[in-house]
Amino acid sequence: MNRFLVPLLAAASIFTVASCSSDSSSSSATNTVTTPTGTAPDSTAGHAGGHTYACPMHPEVTSTQPGQKCPKCGMELVHNDQVSNGKSYQMKFEPKPMQLVAGQATTLTYTPQEVGNEAAPVPLAVVHDKKIHLIIVRKDLSVFYHEHPEFTADANYKVPFTFPKGGDYVLFQDYSPAGSGHQLGRQVVSVQGPKYTPVKFSKDQMQWQQDGYQATLAFDKELKVGQLLGMKITLSKNGQPVTDLDKYLGALGHVVVISEDTERYLHVHPNDQADKGPVIGFNTSFEAPGLYRVFLQFNHGGQIHTGNFTINVKA
Repeated sequence: MNRFLVPLLAAASIFTVASCSSDSSSSSATNTVTTPTGTAPDSTAGHAGGHTYACPMHPEVTSTQPGQKCPKCGMELVHNDQVSNGKSYQMKFEPKPMQLVAGQATTLTYTPQEVGNEAAPVPLAVVHDKKIHLIIVRKDLSVFYHEHPEFTADANYKVPFTFPKGGDYVLFQDYSPAGSGHQLGRQVVSVQGPKYTPVKFSKDQMQWQQDGYQATLAFDKELKVGQLLGMKITLSKNGQPVTDLDKYLGALGHVVVISEDTERYLHVHPNDQADKGPVIGFNTSFEAPGLYRVFLQFNHGGQIHTGNFTINVKA
């Protein structure tokens, strides 16, 4: 299954956090920021003529036949009632302590809310073995983390995390309320402490290597917007093909793609395949040109490995 580019204006989150500075003498004040709210369009017009099915990620893709797959991302079409329930959602975020400081443990707390009915519980569906996929990146996209907040007795989701360096970070929450479609929350936080040195990416980087592993990224067409692309990642270790990949969160590999300005986010899962490597196949598409960072995660030898690439998408 593949998650396509999601414009962040179609996501919602409430962010409550102390404003931070790298100057330890600076005073802090509590701010509440709400990002614009929106949901996928409701695709229920076909009900008058019988049952219709739609893609959870692309509700404009519909069919009257069950068991079909989305030509854009490969996800199985589901009954329209499961794609959109007409409600809007937002993600409330509260770090503890409120002042984020590099090297100090914090707890990141998330509460999904229904807009206009914030006190109502919002159960989340399990997607790829987890209810929330929390992606944390430095604002320059040089460092990537993938966390999974767990449900608590307080009816929220919590995860411990320690920011290694000061500076700006972007936090994405990838989740799906039960009975509704995919949602994406986003916050930008400033962490106090010695700042990381920003990295500027510009050229295509199609190979990654670390700890004896090498990964090569390739596409079946020129990287341009508005077309379905076949994406392949080929893995080797110490020069030998990796043919015994283990699953991570129910899949052979995960890919997250984020635009240079962090305003576009893409979570990609591989196509169905019988083997276990060395090639992992994906489908994807881009809606806007620009530079993107591609983060790969795979499970081999009982360990989760994270690689990264840089691509430039043309108009």
